[in-house]
Amino acid sequence: MAHQKSRNPFAFTPLPVTVITTVIYIGLVAGLLATHLVVPPAPKDPTPLKGINITEAWGDLQRISNGFHPYNSHRNDDVRNWLLLRIEAILRRNDIRWNTESTQAQRRGIHSYKTAKNTTAPAPVTVFNDMTSNVTFSTSSANQSVYFEGTNIMVYIRGTEDDKSDWWNMHKSLKTSRPNSGRGGVLVNAHYDSVSTGYGATDDGVGTVTVLQLISYFTSPGNRPTRGIVALLNNGEEDYLNGARAFMQHPISQFPHTFLNLEGAGAGGRAAMFRSTDTEVTRSYTKSPYPFANVVSRDGFERGLIRSQTDYVVFNGELGLRGLDVAFFEPRSQYHTTEDSARETSVNSLWHMLSAAIATTEGLASDTSSEFDGEGSVRKGRVNAGHGTDAVWFDIFGRAFAVFRLHTLFALSVTLLVVTPILLIALSFILGRVDKYYLFSRKKYVHSSDDDEPVYLNGWRGFFRFPTAFVVSTAAVVGLSYLTTKINPYIVYSSQYAIWSMMLATWFSITWFILRGADAMRPSALFRTYSLIWMYIGTYLILVAVTVGENMFQIAGGYFMVIYFAAVFAALLISYLELFALPKKSAYVQQQSIIDEAHRPIDEATPLTHDTGSIRSNRPITSSSAHQKPRDEPRTDEEDEATETTSLLRGDPNQSFARYGDHRQSVDEGTEHDAIAQEEPSLPPPYGEEQAWSGYLPRWTWLFQFLLLAPIVLILVGQTGLLLTSALYQTPADGSPPLPIYLAIAVFSVLLLAPLGPFVHRFGYQIPTFLFSVAVGTCVYNLTAFPFSPNARLKVYFVQHVDLDTGINTVSLTGLEDYVRDIVAEMPSAAGQEIRCGAPDYAARSGLSKCMWEGIAPNVVPLAHPEIPLEKGYQDWLSYNITRVENVTEAVISLKGKNTRACRLYFDRSIEDLRVEGSVASDATHEAVGENGSTEVRLWSREWGRGWNVTVKWKAEAEGRKGEGLDGRVVCLWSDANESGVIPALEEVRMFMPRWAQVSKLGDGLVEGSKRFAA
Repeated sequence: MAHQKSRNPFAFTPLPVTVITTVIYIGLVAGLLATHLVVPPAPKDPTPLKGINITEAWGDLQRISNGFHPYNSHRNDDVRNWLLLRIEAILRRNDIRWNTESTQAQRRGIHSYKTAKNTTAPAPVTVFNDMTSNVTFSTSSANQSVYFEGTNIMVYIRGTEDDKSDWWNMHKSLKTSRPNSGRGGVLVNAHYDSVSTGYGATDDGVGTVTVLQLISYFTSPGNRPTRGIVALLNNGEEDYLNGARAFMQHPISQFPHTFLNLEGAGAGGRAAMFRSTDTEVTRSYTKSPYPFANVVSRDGFERGLIRSQTDYVVFNGELGLRGLDVAFFEPRSQYHTTEDSARETSVNSLWHMLSAAIATTEGLASDTSSEFDGEGSVRKGRVNAGHGTDAVWFDIFGRAFAVFRLHTLFALSVTLLVVTPILLIALSFILGRVDKYYLFSRKKYVHSSDDDEPVYLNGWRGFFRFPTAFVVSTAAVVGLSYLTTKINPYIVYSSQYAIWSMMLATWFSITWFILRGADAMRPSALFRTYSLIWMYIGTYLILVAVTVGENMFQIAGGYFMVIYFAAVFAALLISYLELFALPKKSAYVQQQSIIDEAHRPIDEATPLTHDTGSIRSNRPITSSSAHQKPRDEPRTDEEDEATETTSLLRGDPNQSFARYGDHRQSVDEGTEHDAIAQEEPSLPPPYGEEQAWSGYLPRWTWLFQFLLLAPIVLILVGQTGLLLTSALYQTPADGSPPLPIYLAIAVFSVLLLAPLGPFVHRFGYQIPTFLFSVAVGTCVYNLTAFPFSPNARLKVYFVQHVDLDTGINTVSLTGLEDYVRDIVAEMPSAAGQEIRCGAPDYAARSGLSKCMWEGIAPNVVPLAHPEIPLEKGYQDWLSYNITRVENVTEAVISLKGKNTRACRLYFDRSIEDLRVEGSVASDATHEAVGENGSTEVRLWSREWGRGWNVTVKWKAEAEGRKGEGLDGRVVCLWSDANESGVIPALEEVRMFMPRWAQVSKLGDGLVEGSKRFAA
């Protein structure tokens, strides 16, 4: 049907609506993708700040990540020694005095490269080479106990307001060893160990070189901090966060009150500030030049949606500090693999983390308030850093950063829930009083209900269209989620944007088809308003749930729905205000009645019995009424069958344009009908065949509604959706179910496109047709394409177990069973064997399958006699001795392994007490054995092949059976895969596995050798 053309470029007509909305959506989506995928460039000047050298940092990263360096590897010792030399070189270059406290050699040396009159004053810097701290702790959830000997490196940069003495040497008690002033400093942490299957460029090489650059920055002239800084390079994070727990046993751990943890869970991109303890500490991040953060990630960790953890939980949960977690987080497929290398990251990524760390640390260290200093110094073995307030934070296009209290968000949520319905009710009441409430109006009489023919307002028309289209379209994308999960569940692993495209295109094209079709059959001028009313109702219900989450569970991730609701309300408010532009319903009915009388055949005309002058006094200045139908009343079936040539009047065929236009049928002058025609009021023409009274509505206000609604929603919802997608889309390889990922994309697709709902019926057919073809094409691709690729490799987990009693060795890969079987089938050593698959041994990999075969023998322990067959030398790899205390359920187990510093004890029943020779006494924070006992003890030594003496106690099964023994296994681990031929089974997997797969470590060791024991 042809519509009246408008010269207004912003009118609510197809061309402006299509062009403006499309351009804005494309522009904002492009901006969001650029922010998400493109890392801001590093400065061209390699020394952008005093003490910072980007080129030097990149060279250090290449040096650290030139091999695998897990805690249980010889290269780990090389990296540690190199770090000590690098720190010394930095301090020499900056010409600053420093102390070195080496607990290994039990000596304290002072180094001075600066002439000073008072050389006895405390040095501005102290380097702690900690080779004595150890910790014993339990993990109650897994019934495990851990004994760990730390090899951390700490650099203390004294602040201008710090205690001037070397207070850490004044007290033997850990709980009292802290500065007398009580003012806490800042801890900056990174771990320098990698996993056994990854080079550790971003996990955590970039964090390590960032700490080195921070040491250089804050020891440069003019950059000395107000609060002291402890730069911690911890060793053993990859295995139960051991290094951070060992740090807790050192006196310097009682000095910081705030912390910044630098981590990696991907292989490049932007470093996200994804977790923070409170509002006050988060404000230190605001000066980051390229902020990238969203509070949704914190909620994901706290709700247990993300399985992995960082040192953040130790510093905050166990040590009681307040701080932030900054980490790389994608792509997950490269995490803990050989693709976590300097080649896969960039100088830009390094600078993104480094610049954020400088700004955040400087902000925390320059804070002179008592915000982070609680009352007293230490309480219950923990630092008292005070209590902050729950926070809400998010970035905008990676340039601006918003942070405010969760309480503020809660207050805003409650205010919106209370105030907005009151305002809408008040406006409805006012519109009713002024007789302009056309919403939900069916008809009105000229005088009273006794009139024979009422004037139909058709105010209900279009009310149910939006929810109908919304439900059908949303059901379609949810159905696609289930369909994709059923047919090709892992396609999101490599094609997350194809899933996004399918969901968005499907929802939009179906919504347009329903709403455009309904508008063609029964046009409604109030459809925008009704759509916004439905959106208001829906978002109101969501806001209720969000508000409950804010108050009851401190969930801040719903902040975008609070703003979403506010935007919907603002747009709806404009629609309500538009109604004031309409004439009073009584005046419109009288006008319509006069028009009807004027347009009746002459023989049907009757004298008017009311004063037309009063009508004229209310007549607005409008265009000709030539395009008005005689009466806006229900159509007949014949009226609904419109074509392009059908008259816009859609009324009596005798009342054509000629009858009302310049060729209107003339009557004799002086007749009563001619007088009526001369007094006929005029109505502005509506759009198309919408209600006749809608011509009074302004035609440009839609643009304000769209600009209030769509950009805000698109930015906040879009960046949250992209963040969640990046965090989740490759987690199925870790055992997570894929369906929630597809449902999350479907939900965010609906939230992103819902703001187009009130305007989509004005779209032309071109864009919806194109999007429909996109929906079909991406759907076919997503259901048929292979889910993995060389750029998004499926991660599988390797471990080799050797029974040292029998010499039998078993190689296993854990992963998605169907694909693991395909990988194992490529292994030459597995040819002709029956592949046995079952549940994995590690709870962290639940949801996956472990497939085993007899593989190539490892060579992790050099043979003392090369002429002896390898399998006959297995028993020498570890040794143990058990001394049982007679008639008591207690035993001393002495064990050690060759060429390793990691072993375990597995017990067939739980032990209730544990003591490791040389360990420190357990404190309130660390218990050796949990309430439910332990069935596993993990032992870590800083010295190769030294061994452990472990005393364990257990309960007898029944009274009078104190002699009941304790059975179990002794296991030692080997994790060093830097030399060829040491673990040939792993080399075979890397050589022959398909290009779409990648291998990672399953546990702490690549090779596990075990022996049975009975105590």
